[in-house]
Amino acid sequence: MSKPAARKPTVTVSGYETSLVRCAIALLLVLAGIVWITVYTQFAMDAANYVKLPGVKKPDTPFPWMSDLKRWNYVIGFALICLGLVVSAHKKTPLGRGRGVVIGMLGCFLLGLVWIVLFYFVGQDDSVHIPVMDQLNQSNLLVGVAFMAVGFTFATKWE
Repeated sequence: MSKPAARKPTVTVSGYETSLVRCAIALLLVLAGIVWITVYTQFAMDAANYVKLPGVKKPDTPFPWMSDLKRWNYVIGFALICLGLVVSAHKKTPLGRGRGVVIGMLGCFLLGLVWIVLFYFVGQDDSVHIPVMDQLNQSNLLVGVAFMAVGFTFATKWE
């Protein structure tokens, strides 16, 4: 093997070239989106939803800039997740070719459908508490449709 070929960050498996960098970026984007939403809901959301009342002090947060973004944190988190899934739909990743395309496409379609159905049946009930769905209200429909839209990016790769 020549030196330039040995330096390429790709792996050949069953005739397909896989870019480890693209796979890592896709995985990191999805994880970053999940972590962003989790950190906001666990640490900064109380300060973001604070209503000034006499005698009640504003909750302390390690991320005051995140509290200032308020509901935009959900947009950022879900955008990172969707962007990571779109990056994973490239033909140099396992989800971007062969059976992976079908798995990614159906997975995103079903995730979007389940998100919307869960919101309609459970998310609007006051007796059931689903952490992210409680805060998003009608924006849950946008989240479900966004996952379905990502499913269409996989569908364009299907052969």
